[in-house]
Amino acid sequence: MPGRPFLAIPGPTLVPERIVRAMSQPIIDHRGPRFEALVRDCLEGLKRVFQTERGQVALFPGSGTGAWEATIVNTLSPGDRVLAVINGYFSTGFARTAASFGVEVERIEVPYGAGVPAAEVEARLRADAAREIRAVLVVHNETSTGVTSDIAAVRTAMDRAGHPALLLVDTVSSLASIDFRFDAWGVDVALTGPQKGLMLPPGMAIVAVSERAVTASEKAKCPRSYWDWRPVFERNRRGQYPYTPATMLLFGLREAIAMLEEEGLANVFARHARLAAACRSAVRAWGLDILCRNPAEHSSTLTAVVMPPGRDSDGFIAHAYRRLELSLGIGLGDVKGTVFRIGHLGALNELDLLGSLAGVEMMLREYGVPVRPGAGVGAAQESLLSA
Repeated sequence: MPGRPFLAIPGPTLVPERIVRAMSQPIIDHRGPRFEALVRDCLEGLKRVFQTERGQVALFPGSGTGAWEATIVNTLSPGDRVLAVINGYFSTGFARTAASFGVEVERIEVPYGAGVPAAEVEARLRADAAREIRAVLVVHNETSTGVTSDIAAVRTAMDRAGHPALLLVDTVSSLASIDFRFDAWGVDVALTGPQKGLMLPPGMAIVAVSERAVTASEKAKCPRSYWDWRPVFERNRRGQYPYTPATMLLFGLREAIAMLEEEGLANVFARHARLAAACRSAVRAWGLDILCRNPAEHSSTLTAVVMPPGRDSDGFIAHAYRRLELSLGIGLGDVKGTVFRIGHLGALNELDLLGSLAGVEMMLREYGVPVRPGAGVGAAQESLLSA
């Protein structure tokens, strides 16, 4: 089909041409001075994106799933107990990674579409009189449901309980798109990948680590080799790696950080919030429900849309791709087959969003959902104009 395909999934996101050009250069010596400068630029830039002065950043070739593992094996030991809030597919995966290393996982189960209940976290920690819980595992922005949880409230709850547990946070679909404050919110490990707000292809696992987490890693007994962050920190300080790095992705990362800082992080967050509000306006105009029911927890990076009863979301997604090469996110876990997800993050502007919404609107009508052509797009335009 002529024209570009529309990638409206919540990651991997479109890679801007400027970043593609930054990565399209001859490979360099990963033990030379030019590479050393590149590593330092990336690490210092990521600290600004994580909004940390005190934390350290480690970059691994890998993925967000690898970053889960790096977080677990460097801070915990088999037999340790953690408290994990399960509110979607990816929080389930984070907890499952901990359990696979012999960590005992105590779960707070909440329905898909709800955020992390800080009050319940506080109650569980207060009940832990022996202080056996070593860490609290949460996802900042649950990619399967379009729910953003209040991490500052979780930290406040932990402090009120007077509990020393580490706070381990998945920021895969929030970093560089939704305000995240590593230092101010007292986070001990924040993990992410490059393929969403950082606007890069997949291929890196990124962690920001507090001094408390570094100290915990000295006693952690989980098996670790590739994901051991100690040699990474040591070699990164010299602008090097203990193994072959993802050199071209680092070129792209430096350019991505420059783009974010040229726009300004506050403006990046505001742009995502504005586009997300427009998307939700379209969904309401179609007469469809949004999976996240609490407006205070609506995600700025994706919207999970509930299909009408009897309509299969997987079939709808397949139809949209066959007809328009419009890619939408499938429902995952408990909402598979009932939800589709519209991604609106990364290198995205108003016209990109409106084009995707127009395609969704057309395909809903073709799929037998009674929507009026122009209803959703018009509502999104009104939202953008009023903003």
